[in-house]
Amino acid sequence: MDKKINKIKEEIKCFSIKTYHDSETFRIKFLGKKKGIITIFLKELKKVSIHKRKIYGKIINELKKEVQKKISIFLSQNEIINEKIQKYDPTIPGKSIEIGSFHPISILKNRMIDIFMKIGFTYVDGREIEDDWHNFTALNIPIDHPSRDMQDTFFLYKDPDILLRTHTSSVQIRYMKKHRPPFRVLSIGKVYRNETISSHSNFMFHQAEGFYIDKKVSFSDLKQVIHYLMTSLFGKAKIRFRPSYFPFTEPSAEVDLYCNSGWVEIMGCGMIDPKVLKNVDIDSETYSGFAFGIGIERLSLIIYNIKDIRMFFDNDVRFLKQFTSEF
Repeated sequence: MDKKINKIKEEIKCFSIKTYHDSETFRIKFLGKKKGIITIFLKELKKVSIHKRKIYGKIINELKKEVQKKISIFLSQNEIINEKIQKYDPTIPGKSIEIGSFHPISILKNRMIDIFMKIGFTYVDGREIEDDWHNFTALNIPIDHPSRDMQDTFFLYKDPDILLRTHTSSVQIRYMKKHRPPFRVLSIGKVYRNETISSHSNFMFHQAEGFYIDKKVSFSDLKQVIHYLMTSLFGKAKIRFRPSYFPFTEPSAEVDLYCNSGWVEIMGCGMIDPKVLKNVDIDSETYSGFAFGIGIERLSLIIYNIKDIRMFFDNDVRFLKQFTSEF
């Protein structure tokens, strides 16, 4: 008899109730009126002595309570779940998720990469912390050259040879040192200058640098690429080239774009100076090339009709939301 009771206890303990069907199966198995294990066990008590009947009767009542307790725990837990389900109203509008937006600078950067990749240019990134040689000297700007004054520079205090790059042309030098012509390369990134002359200026802006080196590259090729870029960005674009001076290109030119307000200077360009090619071990008798640099902020001001360049750096959500549907 004792063995049988222990077996029933173990079965009650091990029975797993996960559904209402399990709960009903469990109840019938132990408390069913005809074939319930505890019901049958109660009927068998008639065969034992009165003294033992009282002892076993008490044990059986405790087993019944265990079965009922296990069932009630399951039902109460599911009532809580059902109550939560009933309280949920599927007709209530959900929480809306705001759609993010690209910054206008990022939009234009992606557009330019797409434009130049269509004509065989490769996009590369460059380091923002440079050394003097890659940023100035290799580009035909020695330490005493007056053009350095045009790029008021952030040098690092502990090492005056290390600086924040003043233009993306340093990418040109690093790329040409590691690769042999021909190549067409575009690089876009932040450049740093301490420009305090204008209240509208910032210490940092984004610049795109493009260069192409191959045999028999001419100024005509440069003009075609610039025209392709301007028409891709503005549609029918009226541009002009003005002679200018840059120490790393010869001849050099400024490119102007005609807008509603008149002619606007948009970028600088030119044929890469033979001295620059020599500094990166490229034979200037065999190869020639062109380079151009353009400020992304300046382009964005024109394309999006933005009046103040400082808006790019204010992080005003109202300003940024205007570009949600772009790109």
